[in-house]
Amino acid sequence: MKFEQYMNENVALLLEGVYDPSIFKVVFMAGGPGSGKSYISSKTTGGHGFRIVNSDILFEIMAKRKGLDIKNFPDAEAEERDAARAVAKLSTKTKMANHIKNRLGVVLDGTGRHYSNIKKQKDQFELYGYDTYMIFVNTSLEVALERNAKRDRSLKEDFVKEAWNAVQNNMGKFQSLFGANNFKIIDNNEYSSDDSIFNTAWKEVMKFSKKPVSNHIAKQWIKDELEARKR
Repeated sequence: MKFEQYMNENVALLLEGVYDPSIFKVVFMAGGPGSGKSYISSKTTGGHGFRIVNSDILFEIMAKRKGLDIKNFPDAEAEERDAARAVAKLSTKTKMANHIKNRLGVVLDGTGRHYSNIKKQKDQFELYGYDTYMIFVNTSLEVALERNAKRDRSLKEDFVKEAWNAVQNNMGKFQSLFGANNFKIIDNNEYSSDDSIFNTAWKEVMKFSKKPVSNHIAKQWIKDELEARKR
């Protein structure tokens, strides 16, 4: 997919209205590199009205367009790579702001390495009226390293270990932050052929998306919208 096409399809969104599926809902995906969280999110959010926000997607598009080696990350390409990543993050930030403006359902796909960043994002979404939920995709370090090595865009082993440890240390904090009813751990250590992992995640997303919004800001916005349509 070309960069321009990506931007046109994913950033220039129109307000779709108060009856959108997953309106005022955000799902945070957490899990270390190689956990499979991005694959799970792409498999489970279809049909729920969610928009996936992940700067890595745009970064890969831009890196491939520039012919950069995103498997070995050579030092000679570091400057171009950092520039592409900066643009991807800025564009993704714009994309997310547009989704929030239109009150669309969002899947925020990140690692969860930094607890303070997740808390800040959660607080910001709730100020706009969103209900929040987290799916934590859990794997062993061995499985994470094995899967990372097989990826097209593999990361350095030391970084994977550091990220895995950071995410594991945040698991309990995330559970306390989101609450037991809005936090689900998905174990993804096994290679499953029956899609049981995807089905579990899909059911959780479906239940969350269908719940009436609980945030009082969203309730007032929906009430005002419905009243305006009667005029």
